[in-house]
Amino acid sequence: MTRMTAKDFDPEVLKLFDQYVHGQLDRRGFLSQAGRYAVGGATAAGMLTALSPGFAAPVVPPTDPRIKASYVEYPSPQGYGKLRGYLVQPADAKGKLPAVLVVHENRGLNPHIEDIARRVALDNYIAFAPDALFPLGGYPGDEDKARELFGKLDQTKTRADFVEAAAILKALPNGSGKVGVVGFCYGGGIANYLPTVVKHLAASVAFYGAQPPAAEVARIKTPLLIHDAGKDERILAGWPAYEAALKANKVEYQHYVYPGVEHGFNNDTTPRYDEAAAKLAWQRTMDFFKKHLG
Repeated sequence: MTRMTAKDFDPEVLKLFDQYVHGQLDRRGFLSQAGRYAVGGATAAGMLTALSPGFAAPVVPPTDPRIKASYVEYPSPQGYGKLRGYLVQPADAKGKLPAVLVVHENRGLNPHIEDIARRVALDNYIAFAPDALFPLGGYPGDEDKARELFGKLDQTKTRADFVEAAAILKALPNGSGKVGVVGFCYGGGIANYLPTVVKHLAASVAFYGAQPPAAEVARIKTPLLIHDAGKDERILAGWPAYEAALKANKVEYQHYVYPGVEHGFNNDTTPRYDEAAAKLAWQRTMDFFKKHLG
């Protein structure tokens, strides 16, 4: 079967789906409005299913012998009390390695983000992907249910959990003490946020994430790499003010906009995935980590 891409959908359907994914439109609202663009036997429900993630074929299988992976728990006294995540490292690691905090989208620690953590580990890093939904029972195995749960989180506590996760990685006995972060969508927002409150971060990479308030940018001392999608009007709307604040405060940053691609272009489990843009962004990310983390 030929894999569907964003070009197989009316642009208005993609906008509706983005609203649905980010809680601005419920399922009924999506189905009602998307139905106007259903052609050739397609249905709104069918389009929603086609646009939703499919986790059948990870890039790096969980059983790959090149990695060691496990689920671990740590105390998080300023957050929800305890955090849980997926810890992955190279099976043949020699010496102390830099660590990368991997931050998921607004559905918790799903199979795609676990796959991302394994990919990071194969580049000779310790990767840790916490599950923000752990206090509410963890990722439920269903994307719609995960989104519903996500809206119930106390974001003050959740952000504190990610701050704690960064501190945990810095103190790992087998870690070098250098810590980076990479995040996607919601996680991209966390990757933009953490440098405003965590002084020890050596590198931060945000994929199409919300920007922090301009007043908080003065606290950033971490080099930033920011990937945005050319068709992502919602995120790009916040870029001019963020860039102005970064320049005013002499923050080291790189910003790339990938023309013609959708929000979520790095997620290879959905039709919004764009292979060329994703590969380029990932190579830039790994080069950035190599430069700043070693």
